[in-house]
Amino acid sequence: MNQELLRIVDSLARDKNIDKETVFEDLEAAMLSAIRKANAASEDIVVRINRQNGEITASVSGQKMSVRDLGRIAAQTAKQVMIQRIREAERGSIYEEYLDRKGQIVTGRVARWDGGSLIVDIGRVEAILPKSEQIPGESHMPEERLRAMILDVREQPSAVKIVLSRTHPDFIRALFELEVPEVAESIIEIKALAREAGYRTKVAVASLDTKVDAVGACVGVRGSRIKNIVDELGGEKIDIVRWNDSSKILIANSLKPAEVAEIALCFELGRATVVVTDDQLSLAIGKRGQNVRLAARLTGWDIDILTPNEYNAGLDTLERALREVSGVDSTIVDQVVAMGMVNVLDVEEVGPEPLMNELGMNRELASRLVVRCAEEAKKVADQQAAKGRSAREAARVEGEATPAGEADEQAKPPSQEAGEVEPAPAQPEPQEPAQPDETASDADSPARPDEGAAP
Repeated sequence: MNQELLRIVDSLARDKNIDKETVFEDLEAAMLSAIRKANAASEDIVVRINRQNGEITASVSGQKMSVRDLGRIAAQTAKQVMIQRIREAERGSIYEEYLDRKGQIVTGRVARWDGGSLIVDIGRVEAILPKSEQIPGESHMPEERLRAMILDVREQPSAVKIVLSRTHPDFIRALFELEVPEVAESIIEIKALAREAGYRTKVAVASLDTKVDAVGACVGVRGSRIKNIVDELGGEKIDIVRWNDSSKILIANSLKPAEVAEIALCFELGRATVVVTDDQLSLAIGKRGQNVRLAARLTGWDIDILTPNEYNAGLDTLERALREVSGVDSTIVDQVVAMGMVNVLDVEEVGPEPLMNELGMNRELASRLVVRCAEEAKKVADQQAAKGRSAREAARVEGEATPAGEADEQAKPPSQEAGEVEPAPAQPEPQEPAQPDETASDADSPARPDEGAAP
């Protein structure tokens, strides 16, 4: 019996990932509760289990007793206490284990659906993949193998709640660590990452070893590495961007495949004005603004995409507004533009303080510059609003004219809809003589071999 007890303790400790000493203490506590159940009047109760040979010794008020003498009710109490204590110890073990694995990828088996959430069996415990953490458009079936990242671990009174995610940007980072050994070994570093789950992701990478190409290593031979990641994400597009400490170069890289003509940075506003040619405009913005939006999140800059005509028009308006202020010459205009302010809205938003600190202007001149740019900005806004109203009015007039034309087409006698022939016009045009109905004749005539009929 003693050796069997030791084997049971060893098996429980191994299966539940609990320390053996904890199991012994739980057994002692369970026996103590059982003895107290049978000896309610006594308070001096001691139970010990020898860790070497498994021998159990118990005493009540200094008198030794045998646990075998306990009744059925006391034994049932011991069983319940032992189960409860072991479950608590196992729950604590699970919490500590998965708390250390937070941010790592786990592979599990889809168990069932619970509302919109997915219950995934990841081994010792069932985790939950909420609807908000599932990639849009994906569907999973029971018993399917699934990989996800441990997003959160919460200890609750009844169980440990493990929340998984497949939409978090760090899920992409963890996948790169699995598929690209150079990332796992920190030879290649993922500097920044921006993601719209299910659609597109941009990853900026840099190599700490000059002999290793960061982009090439992440792509792999014939795209083998990146293909594994894309397949895991259900076809989500991934753009690998080469990191650069220069903000201009990084912004240009992040907007690829669009080609950038010019970039102006305004550090006071955290805004980058990017000039692209007309044929590159839609490529730079991307579908529904996705490309520029991800590039802005990747670089940390507010990116404004302009065509050369829009950029030059903004500069012309800014120069004209600045020169109308007394005391402003071409040098000041060039300095303002060099600060990255390429239109009157930028100057109005920046305010006088940066002009005073960076360009050494006095407060009066800086304030007049800002006021003049604000007036010009209001004028530009009014002109754009007037153009918008004119366009809407033209569209409304055109929309009102269209139904009238359709009404004329529909105002035909009922006899025409029934198939009756309309009376011939008084003066038929000679250049368009009446022709027989070719459609009907073709349908009635037999098929010819040269028109596709089998010989």
